[in-house]
Amino acid sequence: MTPAETERARLTRSAALASSAVAVTLLGLKAWAAYATSSVAMLGSLADTSLDLVASLLTLFAVGFAAAPADDDHRFGHGKAEAIAALMQTLLIIGSAVLILWRAIISFGNTDLPSAPEVGIGVSVVGIALTLALVAWQKSVVKRTGSIAISTDSLHYQSDLLLNAAVIVAFVLDVLLGLHGADAVLGIVIALWIGWSAIRSSRHAVDMLMDREWPPARRARVAEIAMSVPGVEDVHDLRTRSSGVSDFIQFHIWLAPDMTVQAAHDIVDTIEARLQHEFSDAECFIHIDPRGHRDTVLA
Repeated sequence: MTPAETERARLTRSAALASSAVAVTLLGLKAWAAYATSSVAMLGSLADTSLDLVASLLTLFAVGFAAAPADDDHRFGHGKAEAIAALMQTLLIIGSAVLILWRAIISFGNTDLPSAPEVGIGVSVVGIALTLALVAWQKSVVKRTGSIAISTDSLHYQSDLLLNAAVIVAFVLDVLLGLHGADAVLGIVIALWIGWSAIRSSRHAVDMLMDREWPPARRARVAEIAMSVPGVEDVHDLRTRSSGVSDFIQFHIWLAPDMTVQAAHDIVDTIEARLQHEFSDAECFIHIDPRGHRDTVLA
């Protein structure tokens, strides 16, 4: 592994370990608070944290696997492990949302108010403080590594900020101000928000697994760089994809038919060097065609 790959692996693993530790801590606190308060919102928060722990452990495994170098069975590396983990996390988040929604709906017929509001509010405040610290670290890691698994894991905990705030509001409205039903209503709002966030976050993972092309502007930049090299007369059949944090670029170029192999080789080396300068994690595959030639299969 290169120094950059080693550093990326260290950062993503540290973020995954931090999220697992926070999830274990919050799970214990919320289990106690849910038992002490009988609050639907707190129970929903506990269910969400339980799935957060599973997702965090999944992320811990995925980032370790994705950091493994390419081998004989995986010549393009293991980067898509992060996308698979992100997609599995999405399913867990949706499952959490359904559980919270179901529990909130059936609670409308329950006339019992949550008890011990000070416990629920106190645990929620602690949860917000721990989650803010974790999300700040996760965002720093994502900014430096581009990890989709850590980014999706961070989404769980960003939702938890809303979740913990909603629990506090539920206790204030339902218990302290006597607005019965606020606990259940906020439980439904939380469930819908978590579900929508999960669906939204899944798009990037699906795009990666389906080898979605880069945005038009980024693709155009690749062609522009290649065309800037003297001797290149055309760029065609450009294809791009991303796997983890690694990018893959392939295209054909037209060169003069009478150009020597050495000259053509030098031009390809120059293109690759310029692309590496702008797309440092990209692996390039460049095919040489004589002027005017196009492969009918690709055209």
